[in-house]
Amino acid sequence: MAQFQIELLDNSKQIWEVSEYSNIGSDSTCAIQLGEVNVEARHARLEAKEKQLLIKDLRSTGGTFVNGAQVLEAILKDGDLISIGAADFVVHDSSRVAKEFPLSSRCEYWDQQLKSLSSVAATKFPVLLLGPSGAGKDIVAQSLHQSSPFAKAPFISVNCSALTETLVESELFGHIKGSFTGAVADRKGAFESARGGTLFLDEIGDLPYGLQAKLLRALENNEIRPVGSDASVKTNVRIIAATHQNLYQKIREGSFRSDLFFRLNVITIEAPALKERLEDFDELLYTFARQMKVRFSYNAIQLLKKHDWPGNIRELKNVVARASALYPKKYIEEIHIEHLLNRKERLAHAQTGVNYATVTDTNQMSVIKEIEKQMILKRLAANQGNQKRTAIDLGMPKSTLHDRIRHYNINLDEFKA
Repeated sequence: MAQFQIELLDNSKQIWEVSEYSNIGSDSTCAIQLGEVNVEARHARLEAKEKQLLIKDLRSTGGTFVNGAQVLEAILKDGDLISIGAADFVVHDSSRVAKEFPLSSRCEYWDQQLKSLSSVAATKFPVLLLGPSGAGKDIVAQSLHQSSPFAKAPFISVNCSALTETLVESELFGHIKGSFTGAVADRKGAFESARGGTLFLDEIGDLPYGLQAKLLRALENNEIRPVGSDASVKTNVRIIAATHQNLYQKIREGSFRSDLFFRLNVITIEAPALKERLEDFDELLYTFARQMKVRFSYNAIQLLKKHDWPGNIRELKNVVARASALYPKKYIEEIHIEHLLNRKERLAHAQTGVNYATVTDTNQMSVIKEIEKQMILKRLAANQGNQKRTAIDLGMPKSTLHDRIRHYNINLDEFKA
């Protein structure tokens, strides 16, 4: 099969393979014969040599056009549009055919999305991965990178929910020596570390609001400014972002910028929860079981399938790891499943009319809120009630601090000297 083909864009959809020299015209001797008006006997010539495809106009009166521009000679690329008379052709370069994406699924909906990523991987367009925690968004991001033309370049991952606003800025953009306490040397940020490759922004929904504008500018202008520096640095990365949060809701709440969302939302892939793709359950279980040398009986597997899997694939992997640790070299039967899923505790609380998960979550939230309140009180006291300095110390927008002060009924007059 020749490397280059051109396809006639009409109902016939004819395709010609381009040899070393292929003439286009109305004459019967032309490799690509057209009966169109305004097409001369020998109108143009295609030349395939040195892995390049050239088109040359043969002094036609009607002209030869590539992507709407008239040319005398031009190098053609995959996807270019050739217009001669009333005929339009598209160029196909077989060497640029997208490779099959390494991930697949027995779930038809999810498999269709994964197959679409084979062509997406070849581009540099941003990709936004949505879906619940533990659904494998990080695996999709890594596979996109490995299937891309820049797979040999770095893949850098940043968890936006794990760092404070000050640290996230340094992590993404880098800093120069002395720019803040602890900056004892210049440091490259993730944008520079991922140069030529992929930057994966995990949990983008948790990115501090104050930093979202800086990230947007970096994406729009393809340049960053390290913390403490007066000079900007040009960037060259492919952005993949992921979140389990509802970004539309966060935009309505005012905690996520709509302009950043639309900048990231070029190509969106939504990973389904495990319970929505149970067609893949057996294969996922067997993969983890082989890795951890665990064997499950048929009945045990059927019982596992009845579980809701709120933690998705990550929870399944943890259950297999738990089986490997608790029952090494044993055949996992139905009697083991209750213990592996901790169902006995849930059942006991359900029988007493108490929702164990709800009580636990409520207690945890109460503790977290009390810790947050005490931190705010401590910084307000240190700053004599100055909200701007307190917001900076806590790494949160002043508007958020104001909302917290009102929520916790904090009297600012008590802190003013």
